Amino acid sequence: MKQKRVYFYIFLASFIGFFIALSNVEVVQAGTVNDYIISNRIQPVKIQNKEGTFSHWTPYEHGVGKPEGVVIHETADDHATANAANEAAYFNNNWPKISAYVHAFVDNNEIINIHNTDYGVWGAGATANAKYIQVELCHTHDYDSFARSIANDAYYVASKLIQYNLPDKPEVTIVSHDQVSKMYHETDHTDPVGYFNNWGYSMYQLYDMIGYYYNNLKTTGDVYGANGTKPTNPVTNSANTIKVDNTAGNFVPIVAFNNDGTTKRVMNRALANNSAWYTDQVKTSEGVVYHRVATNEWVAATYVI
Repeated sequence: MKQKRVYFYIFLASFIGFFIALSNVEVVQAGTVNDYIISNRIQPVKIQNKEGTFSHWTPYEHGVGKPEGVVIHETADDHATANAANEAAYFNNNWPKISAYVHAFVDNNEIINIHNTDYGVWGAGATANAKYIQVELCHTHDYDSFARSIANDAYYVASKLIQYNLPDKPEVTIVSHDQVSKMYHETDHTDPVGYFNNWGYSMYQLYDMIGYYYNNLKTTGDVYGANGTKPTNPVTNSANTIKVDNTAGNFVPIVAFNNDGTTKRVMNRALANNSAWYTDQVKTSEGVVYHRVATNEWVAATYVI
């Protein structure tokens, strides 16, 4: 009898351990920022050109009107009044003293371009200044405002790439200040990585959003393609949207790709059953096709319905 009781407790402990491990899996609903923007057809605002006080007209290293891409910054100013207009005013009033200036400021309501993008500015160190257009993303304080600021930022970058006939190449023509710091070692800034982390967002997701707008703008002139009107319901049947379901479980597992091309199971996150996801890339590993749904998070095509 005592031995049976011991076996029962071992079984019970194992079951509890399994239940705890299962409950630690974060099941992600169809609600990433990019999904929210695209599903709700959030319309970016128009770019306002308001030439500022910056009096240096410095050609890029390849000449006037020849930038090589765009640097993404964020303001690191969490005050509620730190919007695009106020940040632009601060730079216009103080750039000689702080030795810093960028081309544009973006928030959830405005895109304000304060220096002609044919010429360089002072935002990311001498090497980057001679190569890139530079835009600052202002902090927001709620999910919808953050999504709108991302839509505006992505639109500004996509528009500038198209204006200067530059390709959409993440980490080449679109770079973060963090990447610039690591490439050229002239600054130590890591923006916008930390700010994005606070919202569960990343540069890779911003690359996706920029690419989505870039492709639609180039082919149709509208950020949402030929049917650019706001729908009454979220879109779940576009060519770049997949719906996933796991008939054998409570959630859909996902994997990450290792550097050598192999996959590993993501243990703390999964997709909700019957949820829709925007996808932009496909990879094959060991005969299995995977669709990318987030930064290095992929779902097997066997779960796509």
